[in-house]
Order: sequence, then structure tokens, then C-alpha cells
Amino acid sequence: MGLFERMKEGLKKTREGILRRMDQTLASFGKIDDELFEELEEILISSDVGMDTSLGLIGGLKEQVRRRKLTDPMDIRSLLKEEMTKLLYSSDAGSTVDQVTNPISGLPGLDLAKKPAVIMIIGVNGAGKTTTIAKLAYLLKSRGLKVLLAAGDTFRAAAIDQLDIWARRAGVDMIRHEAGSDPAAVLFDSARAARARNADVLICDTAGRLHTKKNLMEELAKMNRVLERELPEASRETLLILDATTGQNAMAQARAFNEMVQLTGIILTKLDGTARGGILFAICKELRIPVKYIGIGEKMEDLEPFDPAAFTDALFARD
Repeated sequence: MGLFERMKEGLKKTREGILRRMDQTLASFGKIDDELFEELEEILISSDVGMDTSLGLIGGLKEQVRRRKLTDPMDIRSLLKEEMTKLLYSSDAGSTVDQVTNPISGLPGLDLAKKPAVIMIIGVNGAGKTTTIAKLAYLLKSRGLKVLLAAGDTFRAAAIDQLDIWARRAGVDMIRHEAGSDPAAVLFDSARAARARNADVLICDTAGRLHTKKNLMEELAKMNRVLERELPEASRETLLILDATTGQNAMAQARAFNEMVQLTGIILTKLDGTARGGILFAICKELRIPVKYIGIGEKMEDLEPFDPAAFTDALFARD
């Protein structure tokens, strides 16, 4: 199955949640009027596109309808696709495609220029953090990079064991300590191992305890100090893992984490398991944090660089 088909299949539930309802609404109207726009606005909001983002999209639709002097409701479908694509490209956050593709990996969106590049992975428990780390490691390894994992979530023994299982599946090494150990000590050993083993990328897991903000902030700050001391020249990324199935709750998580750490991007997971994938538009428009990768399935290969045009093409594809 090609990339477009996998993307299309991964967005099936979101497409049904937004496009099927929209098509039914458009077919039931004989003209374009305020009542139609209200119906479309409700569809977008209920699909977790977000209030402000939905109002902006509807405003853009109205302007295009007025400018082009359109009267047929069925023209709205292509117009909405245009507005959504435009939103993703113009939001400062919508595209890794326009960023310089890294010459080392051939992947867009990630700064891996100075090795061992460090990717800090943060997010609440249950967001898909462990599997996403494995998928990212697998993707980087498939591009010829030597990847090392750091099991920095020492708060839960299960987190260490799960990451170890996924590291073996991805075919990469992992540095671990016992549960309850100091996460900064894990990163200290991992940084030194990354240098000694000539690793290209060090991916660091962290604890997902958002409810204890003060402790989590102090823990992350300590881990960052270790990395800055041990790998001062390394390229750095801090990526937040968000679960698309949580809808607006994902927005709240992103705001909370962004207050604590300097995020460089977001990976949105489980898009294949939800009809609430509209949250991606709200994230791009309202948070201004780059969505760098999206998870569209459970297989190792189902992590893709985020491409706005490909995303909206798959979202608006006919079944």
C-alpha cells in the first residue's frame, strides 16, 4: 500500500466524521446561505476543529463565495479543502515540508545536523509515547542512522520494560537503569554512550506526569542540564506526543507542557483511531507549534512527516 493509500486509510474515521456529514448537508441545501454556513460551522466544531479555528475557516469560505460569486452548495467542498490547506501552510506551524530537509537523514522537520542529535520526547502516559519513540527510531534507522534510546521514564517499571521491548523490535540499543532511579543519571550514561558508540541520534523518553507540574518541570530541567553539559554542541529537538483521540484535551496538554518547556514540535498519534482528527487544525492554528509527524496506524512504518497538502488530499479523498 502506497503512502497516499495508507494516509487515506488512516484518516478514514476523521473523513467520515467531517466529510460525510458535510456532503450530506451540502446535498440538502439548494443554495448557499447563512443557515448552510451555520450547519458547516457546527460540523467543524463537533469534529474538534475548535471554535476559533472553525470560525476562521467559515469566514474564509464566506469570503471566497462572495469573491467568486458562487451559488451552488456543492462548490463548498473544494473551497473548504483550499481553506484548510491554506490554514496549515500559513500558521507557522503547519508544515515540515517547507523546512530544510536534513541532509543526514533525508527527513524533513528534524534538526539532526550535529551529532549525536538529541530528541527529547515528552507527553502524558497513554498518549502513545513509547510506541512513537520506537516508530521514530525505526524510521531514523531505516535512513541509515545509528540510534540509541534512553529510558528516562524511571517512574514506572512498566515504561522501561515496554521501551526495551520496542527497542528490540526496532533493532536499536537502549540505556536503562532500575525503576525509581534518577532520570538525569540515565541521560548522563546515555549521553556518554551515544558519544562512545558514535550514535547519530539519541532519543530520550521522559516521565508523563503532567499532574505534578512542579516536580516534572524540575525533573526536565535537570535532564536538560545534563544533556547541555555532556553534549553541548548537539542538535536538539523537544517533541510533545499528543493523542488525537482525546480531542480538545490534547490542546490543554499542549498548552500546559508548552508553559513548562520550549517545545520544538508535536507528534500527533492515533489519527487512525478517531473521528476527532480535526484537532490537528486547531493545534496548527491556535498553538503555533509545528506538527512534525503524525501516527496513522499501529505498524512500525505508520509514522509520517506531516505534509499539509498530502493530509488534506487524503482527508478529502472520495472513498
